[in-house]
Amino acid sequence: MRRLWLTGYRSYELNAFQDDDPKVAVVKRVLTQRLTSLLEEDDDEFWVITGPQLGVEQWGAAVALELKKNFRQLKVAMMLPFADFGQQWNATNRDRLLNLRDRVDFAREVTTKPYESPEQLRLYQRFMLDHTDSMLMVYDLDHPGKPKYDYELAQKYGDQQDYPVDLVDFDELQEAAIEWGEEQRERKLAEQDY
Repeated sequence: MRRLWLTGYRSYELNAFQDDDPKVAVVKRVLTQRLTSLLEEDDDEFWVITGPQLGVEQWGAAVALELKKNFRQLKVAMMLPFADFGQQWNATNRDRLLNLRDRVDFAREVTTKPYESPEQLRLYQRFMLDHTDSMLMVYDLDHPGKPKYDYELAQKYGDQQDYPVDLVDFDELQEAAIEWGEEQRERKLAEQDY
């Protein structure tokens, strides 16, 4: 069994707030490619374990759920750091989280109480490290943000044991954006020819 922690930037850090934002399509495209490559390595049970954050975590869960159609070995888990996570969000974002949570194979809170202290976030990070074998993170070292804390902790964890951290940086996203843009232009041209 393989277990991958999938995480990265929040949607506001990428300035991507709508599902139809081209940046979301590009991130999903790269995650689809990366996960497909990992899934094609073998047929062993493969868990994508992610969090509930708006942005890469929810986009990654959606990508993994879509890939389940072609990869029977794939399972998707969503771990929440504490109870009532996302209750302060607007109704649309709360509904999106509940919908994803209902569709994954496993979902649970790491701590069962509502948010009380940063210790719950540290327990969440430790849980994720202890229950995964590697990390896939949309994160660029030249552009730190909230994921910096997960990245630094994973690096320290990797100093003590084998824990690969694979980054999707802005250069890779830019290349994917160019490809995506070219495909969109070709599709529009093909539609005009009809």
